[in-house]
Amino acid sequence: METKELSEQLQAMIDKYTELLTGENSKESVEKVQQWIMYNHIAKQMPALAKHWNSLYPEGKEEMKKVVLDIQKKNKELKAKEAESNEEKS
Repeated sequence: METKELSEQLQAMIDKYTELLTGENSKESVEKVQQWIMYNHIAKQMPALAKHWNSLYPEGKEEMKKVVLDIQKKNKELKAKEAESNEEKS
């Protein structure tokens, strides 16, 4: 498999993940989810590196917090809509 093909397939998976997580897959939402995925993975696998980055780039850390809160908000709204939709079907 070529790198370009793999990149396209991974991008399709991230697009779908973003849609399932937030209810949308706009370019902005996909970018935020990609940033969150990368930061979250690094923070779990190499916490010292994440801590170092946080101290070097406190404004980046604050921006990452905003990204996470935005994703959480959209996910909560999506779950509420789904629950409401399920109640209407009952």
